Amino acid sequence: MLAPIAPDDTNANNPRMRGLRITASAVALATAAILAVGLARAGHQPASNWLVAGFLVVAVLTPAAVGLLIALRKPRNVVAWVLLLGALSTAPTDALIPSHSAWALQWDRASWPLLYAWPVALAFVFPDGRLLSRRWRRIAVATAFCFVAFISIAMLDSEPYDPPDQSVHNPLSGFHVPGWIAWIWIPLWIGILSSLFVGAYAVRVRLRRSTGIERLQTLWLAWSAALIPAGLVYCGFLGFLAPVVFPGLAEGLVGDLLFPFLLVMETAVAVSVGIAVVRYKLYSIERLINRTLVYGTVTLVLALTYAAAALGLGVAAGRGSDWVAAAATLLVAVAFRPLRARVQAAVDSRFDRQRHAGVLAVEAFEREVREGRRAPEEIGAVVAAALRDPLAELVFWLPASATYARASGETLPAPGDDGRACTEIARDGERTALLLHDSSLEDRPALLQGILRAAALSIEIARLRVEVRLQLQEVEASRARIVEAGYEERRRLERDLHDGAQQRLVSLGLRLRRMQRTLPPEARVLSPALDATVDEVGSAIADLRQIAAGVRPARLDDGLSAALHDLARTAPVDVEVEANLPRVAASAEAAAYFVACEALTNAVKHASASRIAVRAQRENGSILLSVSDDGVGGAAPRRGSGLAGLKDRVAAHGGSLRIASPAGGGTHIEAVLPCES
Repeated sequence: MLAPIAPDDTNANNPRMRGLRITASAVALATAAILAVGLARAGHQPASNWLVAGFLVVAVLTPAAVGLLIALRKPRNVVAWVLLLGALSTAPTDALIPSHSAWALQWDRASWPLLYAWPVALAFVFPDGRLLSRRWRRIAVATAFCFVAFISIAMLDSEPYDPPDQSVHNPLSGFHVPGWIAWIWIPLWIGILSSLFVGAYAVRVRLRRSTGIERLQTLWLAWSAALIPAGLVYCGFLGFLAPVVFPGLAEGLVGDLLFPFLLVMETAVAVSVGIAVVRYKLYSIERLINRTLVYGTVTLVLALTYAAAALGLGVAAGRGSDWVAAAATLLVAVAFRPLRARVQAAVDSRFDRQRHAGVLAVEAFEREVREGRRAPEEIGAVVAAALRDPLAELVFWLPASATYARASGETLPAPGDDGRACTEIARDGERTALLLHDSSLEDRPALLQGILRAAALSIEIARLRVEVRLQLQEVEASRARIVEAGYEERRRLERDLHDGAQQRLVSLGLRLRRMQRTLPPEARVLSPALDATVDEVGSAIADLRQIAAGVRPARLDDGLSAALHDLARTAPVDVEVEANLPRVAASAEAAAYFVACEALTNAVKHASASRIAVRAQRENGSILLSVSDDGVGGAAPRRGSGLAGLKDRVAAHGGSLRIASPAGGGTHIEAVLPCES
């Protein structure tokens, strides 16, 4: 493979290698010298021939330069010598043979197959310089025989020369060519024509077998080689249809344009080889081939349409009518857009099936997203399936935190450190995501970029959803931290009341009792006042205990189960408690307790319940608390009510609250509170 060519350092100082490089340089210089001499001798030609001469210079020097470039780096590669000898074979022969020599004219008339010979040879051996297999040796030998034999037979042509060389005497004039030789050129011509298709088939086979850099290099040759059948179609159009549609205009057009077109073809082949060897990623070759096929087909169909319309309308209205040309032009203009869309779809489905199928899969996914059947976050799996890369993964850019995150919300500080290739995705110039994928996809940019362009909208929607979800999670985490801080403040207040003011009041009451017992007899009159003072202190202590219990029940220190049983004993109605939970997070226990308190209060005060059932259990990392009563029902979490406060309290802990209260059917409150072990 001619991977971006590096010098062949193996035996760099070997005399044979130096000899090959010197020979290659000599061939390139000889080609340039022959071309220069030929142009100097053509100085008397009319100006119209100088245009052809310009094409000839480019067509000869381009393969010579590319061949020399390869030969200096890889002198043993056959591709270099095919290009060098091909350039030498197309150089003007009148530089070696006297101008207007009969033998020079004879060679010019017979050697035209050489314009096709070296591109066909290149198709057989590019890019590694070897044939596809041993079986292809026979095909290569047969192809070479057809070219050599055809040129040899063509040299025996005894017909007079075409103007302006009709005055030159043909040295073979009067020479009798045997009949079998006169007919054998037909199968040889068919063999030469077949070699063009065989060369195209060889490129196709190599393209199917190759991967990576070799595939991109082969694609460049495939693109330029496609100009050869385009030239055949062009010749057929000018030779058969143009004289009918454009009488008088096409006369001599084939001869004036065919030779320059063949030179352009050779130049394109040489340039594509040069790009494939030196800068194979210069342009997305897959897209270039796609656009060439599309617009080439559209141009041909529109030309045929114009010809058919002009011919049909011309027969009906008479030739030369202005409105005939205008009508045909209007028809072509109207047909261009829908025709291009159909041809584009046909080319994509035939020559780029994976990309076409991938884009269709992405479009089908977007329809399902619009219909609500799939979530936009699934676009990562859709892209991976379209690319046929199980390692492909989409990570979304979060500008607020300047990090990447998976669809699950997991952040990635340094994506791509696992050896996968990274392709940045942007929409309207703004970065949206990063695709982590197999590095081999970098060699197929048309596939990669085509699918990512089709998925850009879904990726942007998924990114926004991931960003919003992460922000909601942060809000919930922040709310949980606030709730936890509030709970810790409650605990501090409860401890301060219990260990501070309450203990001081108890100590004050004890001192008063001691003072009362130590009073002298004459001061017994103060005992009633001291008794009243001690009673007031006791009432203050009771009030503080009630306040402390409202801030945080002391029984929660023994767990939620103990606190619920204690709550049931102080209730004015019959309360059945079924709770046997292990210890969980203190904040979750407190939240569950206050839900039970509020539910009991509502059942007693508003529902006129006579029996209440409280059940609490731990399941799947959450506290499941339910409170049911046999009251009048009809409870609803109105704004500002206690039930609405319960919903907010439970939601602050990341839980959920469900209230079922049909009129006359009692009330059932069920809370789910996440907890930690």
